[in-house]
Amino acid sequence: MKLVCYIKESHEQLALLVGDILYDMDVLHPELPSTMGMFLNYWEDYFPLAKVVNESIEQGKISFNKGIPLVSANLISPVPLPAACLSVFGSAAEAVPEALSQDETFKHLPDFYFTNHHSVQGPGEVNCMPDHLKKLDFELGIAIVVCAHGRNITAAVADQYIGGFMIRNCINTRSRTISNDPVNPSLSKGKDIAIVLGPWLITPDELEPFQVPAREGHTGNNYNLSMKCRVNNEEVSEGNMADMSSTFAEILAGCAYGADIQPGDIIGSGTARGGCYFDINETAKQKDPDYIDRWLQAGDVVEIEIDGLGISTSRVMMDNG
Repeated sequence: MKLVCYIKESHEQLALLVGDILYDMDVLHPELPSTMGMFLNYWEDYFPLAKVVNESIEQGKISFNKGIPLVSANLISPVPLPAACLSVFGSAAEAVPEALSQDETFKHLPDFYFTNHHSVQGPGEVNCMPDHLKKLDFELGIAIVVCAHGRNITAAVADQYIGGFMIRNCINTRSRTISNDPVNPSLSKGKDIAIVLGPWLITPDELEPFQVPAREGHTGNNYNLSMKCRVNNEEVSEGNMADMSSTFAEILAGCAYGADIQPGDIIGSGTARGGCYFDINETAKQKDPDYIDRWLQAGDVVEIEIDGLGISTSRVMMDNG
């Protein structure tokens, strides 16, 4: 299923997306909720019912007149009010640190950090203050949302706690990240200007055609999803989810080791290798010392396209207060 949240009469509205039509969840069935938070908190009850309703729409048993065109909706983040936002530290394609890989308890459980869950937004305008435009960067990545409470979850069962997948683009300023701690910028890395999610949440069953075996020695579902980023229609980065060094099951297990995860928690993949201007600039300077760094500017349009997940479009805007 494709789950969408949009603004309806100044409030969040949860809807199913079938084709190019949005169907309000609570209108489709009186027992279904109108918000994503409620849907995630009672996932075991709501998901099977929503799936039956979704199939009825696809089979033509529910009229498209009960929906509204996607193009007419003001989309917001598929998870507008996440319980928490976590992300893998560093690139999603980096190797597990040697110190951790020697300990079987932590094998393939990457390090992570908490970021600002209040900075979550959907596709559209990203408002930046003047100082944000100093080395403003994008990050090509994927996020999952947790759909059940858990603690000390093993990677072998962690996929059962994943409610869906979304495109994730963290907009941040490298001048803040690098200057605060060039050796270990994890503390400042959590100060994202915007965590752009969406445009919709894709449930795992939708991605089964893309599933591939996990890399040797790893546990959990893996997917062959091509990832691309374009800035002003120019492709600047690409990657593939199948190249992640850890599966999302392993990432989730790392976040739940000795800690609780809750429905509505968002967990990011980290940035695909070469999936940001910082990586692109560093690579280019190794080949050409005279290379001039590239960064996002006001007016730039960033498009992230990922197989099965859609296209997320953001426009950098100057916040005039």
